[in-house]
Amino acid sequence: MQKAPQAGYTRADIRRQFGVTERQLRSWEQQQLIAPHEIYSFSDLIALQTIVKLREQRIPVRQIGQAIESLRSKLESRHPLAELRIVSNGRKITVHVAGQKMEAISGQILLDFEASTLGGLHNFPTRKASATRLRESESWFQKGLELEETGAPVEQAMEAYQKVLEFNPAAAGALVNLGTIFYRQRKFAEAERYYIRAIEADPEYALAQFNLGNLFDEQGRVADAFKHYRQALHLNANYADAHFNLALLCERTGDTLKAVHHWKSYLKLDSSGQWAEIARKQLERLRQAVLI
Repeated sequence: MQKAPQAGYTRADIRRQFGVTERQLRSWEQQQLIAPHEIYSFSDLIALQTIVKLREQRIPVRQIGQAIESLRSKLESRHPLAELRIVSNGRKITVHVAGQKMEAISGQILLDFEASTLGGLHNFPTRKASATRLRESESWFQKGLELEETGAPVEQAMEAYQKVLEFNPAAAGALVNLGTIFYRQRKFAEAERYYIRAIEADPEYALAQFNLGNLFDEQGRVADAFKHYRQALHLNANYADAHFNLALLCERTGDTLKAVHHWKSYLKLDSSGQWAEIARKQLERLRQAVLI
């Protein structure tokens, strides 16, 4: 089910995965939160995930735009939504950089009271170094994506993603892409290791949870597959592909009622995609079996 990174993500994929409308997508493009595309890269996917999370917390679009411009200026980050870990407490947008929290718009460094002693605000002496490392990290990440998209030898893409991790060990996107490369090579132990590192870097990364579920599903580790597919849905209730794979898994384990639930949920999210007809046939087959 999961698209390979080199295939990219269509607008329909984006709408389905994040539960947004075409009107919302165009509005974010018009307000320059994201660049307009017909095919989105994995980096774009990360940026969109950040926007969706901020909007779920009722952060105004205008405030998100101000935060993006501020971070581009203060941290010299070209793509802050994809490069940085941006979060919100429902009122202010903050970013995690070099082990510290910074208010995105003002640039004020915030003290972590759970991990630090009292002492007020701190200077940010590592800002230039961090900005440089972020630029290098993003540059290598984009190179890795380009190498995959052009069909270059997989070793070259892997080297690029490893470079990303040298500059930013918590780059969840690079970790997931490395995991996926190993997954395709059926090197499951290595794939699992990278997917888990991605989840440790970003526990709210639904795609990493989903991919780990795929890996365990492939290996017949049913309980683990259930766990991570469900976690992906917990993080993104509109994750259609997670419903699809859970429906198949429930069918295989004989849980017809839950399979029906997930097929219905999938069709609510994607009633016209390439997999919708399969979902309808499976749902009808299960209904007939229950009647019999």
